[in-house]
Amino acid sequence: MKALMIEGVNACALHEVEDPLPGPGEVLLAVRHVSLCGSDLATFKGLNPLVELPRIPGHEIGGEIEAVGPGVPAAFAPGKRAIVVPYTSCGTCPSCRKGRFNACRSNRTLGVQQNGGLAERIALPYGKLILNDTLAPRHLALVEPLSVGFHAVRRGRVEATDKVVVIGCGMIGMGAIAGAAHRGAEVIAIDIGAAKTDLAKRYGARHTIDARDENVIERVMELTAGDGADVVIEAVGLPATFTQAIDLAGFSGRVVYIGYAKEPVSYKTQFFNLKELDIMGSRNATAADFEDVITYLENRSESPDDLISKVFLFNDAAKALPYWAAERDRTVKVMIER
Repeated sequence: MKALMIEGVNACALHEVEDPLPGPGEVLLAVRHVSLCGSDLATFKGLNPLVELPRIPGHEIGGEIEAVGPGVPAAFAPGKRAIVVPYTSCGTCPSCRKGRFNACRSNRTLGVQQNGGLAERIALPYGKLILNDTLAPRHLALVEPLSVGFHAVRRGRVEATDKVVVIGCGMIGMGAIAGAAHRGAEVIAIDIGAAKTDLAKRYGARHTIDARDENVIERVMELTAGDGADVVIEAVGLPATFTQAIDLAGFSGRVVYIGYAKEPVSYKTQFFNLKELDIMGSRNATAADFEDVITYLENRSESPDDLISKVFLFNDAAKALPYWAAERDRTVKVMIER
């Protein structure tokens, strides 16, 4: 079968690889759609320290069951559509012992620490699939990235009375915007350029700030009557936005970091104490987050196709990462379709 391989820095191509076979408790999934993640782009650019090359990328996956191995429940029948949960958990590390399997110390995400789903087929344990024949096939590949944003909202304990600032209106930030708005919070979305801020309004942001044209801190203070935000969710991963999140948070506020900066960040740490902030990281997503996103998409009156900015057919998959590397500022989600 064919699979897209990131061969080295800024180099990828389709390769012939061994066809997988489902073992006991495994399902063979015909991959139909794969959304590309910022981590895939970082791998392509040689900036992802978690990846050893060559690597098959792809962890935002929707597909159709093609075959099953022994010991798989009858519900996982050939022809059923499914969403992939791309993380692993060891069951014994401190996170797993606390039931926080999404933050497993030994996690091996598809496309990162192990080969991913940008291939014609992939074999997975049936427990890593969520069956869904309700959503449109291409929307199955949107569930995982939106779930990451929904998880950050869960980490931030967002409530309907909160004013929530989301820094970054890419796909992960859009999940945080949608997740916070879904809980009834008043959302303020920040990014550069009207294309993303306009999209943020369609997913629940009540206010948007174009950081290129407005003073972000002054505008947030204006929108919060000088109090600052109850919750700030950072979904960019730059030192400037890491420190900005602290500035935008109000006293006794919560700050959630989804992105991670690729270089050291210098803080004025007195605000940690003076504001008595709760500062949290957010990693991956839980089964509850996946289910919340599925329910959200199933009940949304408008199609989420506007989150997909470019679709490449599988035979052209080698063009997708170079395209995104050149077009990233104008892109929400690049998808591969087979």
